[in-house]
Amino acid sequence: MTAEEPDWEFKERDILILQELARDPQISSRNLTQVLAEKYDIDVSHVTVSESIREMRDAGVFREAIIPNEAYFIFALFEFKFNPEHFADEWRDAMEYIRNDENTLLYFLSDGEYQWKSVMMFPSRDAESQWIHEFYKEHGAVIDNLRNSVVTNVLKFGTNPELFDNLPQSD
Repeated sequence: MTAEEPDWEFKERDILILQELARDPQISSRNLTQVLAEKYDIDVSHVTVSESIREMRDAGVFREAIIPNEAYFIFALFEFKFNPEHFADEWRDAMEYIRNDENTLLYFLSDGEYQWKSVMMFPSRDAESQWIHEFYKEHGAVIDNLRNSVVTNVLKFGTNPELFDNLPQSD
């Protein structure tokens, strides 16, 4: 159920492409080629840049997602605490219900009492409340408690380009 680590050997150019895409996800391969030449003194064709992006995407080096502006949806953090009495029999159905739900943006496991967490998007507070109601009706036996927190302001959503400096480069 977890994503496999991509089989990719990073070249310096790959890391620079990822950094520039993080700065401007909408940059064209032609403009990115100019940035690589002007900023990093890397002479490469826009076709090569486009192929590198496609190959990294296909290899799973990065993911692309469409995230609507928060003005259109409300975001909420959901945290799920288990009822151990029913966990063995019912955990998979509940997990798949959350993972596959149209409102789920990000779903992950963590440690502590609340081991499943999800960031979800809803068109309204009423829709969020209705989702919680339906979830408890369907999977309440496995959940001891569901904490939900309203995300009131999204202050940052994006990857800092410098983070890619930590990727291992091939020789």
